[in-house]
Amino acid sequence: QIQVVESGGGLVQPGGSLRLSCVFSGGTFSRHVMRWYRQASGKERELVAASTDGGGSTIYVDSMKGRFTISRDHVNHVVHLQMNSLTPEDTAMYYCEAYDLWSRSTYWGQGTQVIVSS
Repeated sequence: QIQVVESGGGLVQPGGSLRLSCVFSGGTFSRHVMRWYRQASGKERELVAASTDGGGSTIYVDSMKGRFTISRDHVNHVVHLQMNSLTPEDTAMYYCEAYDLWSRSTYWGQGTQVIVSS
């Protein structure tokens, strides 16, 4: 059974950094596109970043480009989201999704909360 588990969220001051981790288990990691989403209170969930097994990675939101980086650990089946220069607007619940390219199934984690506040 495929599981994705996020960690690394917390309270950070503006300008600070956090590194989120998403651990994948129970399936073939290489078959899955790994994505990070976030959802702020009262807003829709938005796609933040994605990583494929071939090494492709994309940051989808202009305000995050240059600040956020997604990376993929093929050995330990972990995807990281490095977030720098955080602002209060980055406060949200961050979710990890594993998308199976073969079956088109999706698997979600429970999320990890990020709060950027002084």
